[in-house]
Amino acid sequence: MPEHDTSAEVVSVPVGRVIGGRPDVRDDDWGNETAVIRLDATRFGPDAVAGLDAFSHLEVVYHFDRVPVDKIETGARHPRGNTDWPQVGIFAQRGKNRPNRLGVSRCRLIKVDGLDLHVQGLDAVDGTPVLDIKPYMNEFGPQGPLAQPEWATTLMRGYY
Repeated sequence: MPEHDTSAEVVSVPVGRVIGGRPDVRDDDWGNETAVIRLDATRFGPDAVAGLDAFSHLEVVYHFDRVPVDKIETGARHPRGNTDWPQVGIFAQRGKNRPNRLGVSRCRLIKVDGLDLHVQGLDAVDGTPVLDIKPYMNEFGPQGPLAQPEWATTLMRGYY
């Protein structure tokens, strides 16, 4: 199969799991939530996180493992089911019912303790498989002015 074939299956093995924090899936009020990302000690040693403690924030890619396959969205819908907001495509929102059920979050790194990364503001629940972790660097932030619709600003008011 050619490498550029977009129908090719991609398999990811979690690098770790979220331990602690919020036990249930619900939106909003994530800013004060604390948890630990525990890296897989069978695959990683302390050298995998060497220097990570010099960064204040992480970008975390994780799997929405609690979303049933039959709940995946591929078209347009009202964000959070709110009919006061417009119907927008799944790629124009950040809902968990995504085609590949991938989440991306930025959170504060509180401390590194061996293979335990203590974080604050990670919007993933206890037990969530973590697929990748990257240090957040200012240069990877948006370049130039940002724009977003009013419904998105309203939706995010209580998120963190």
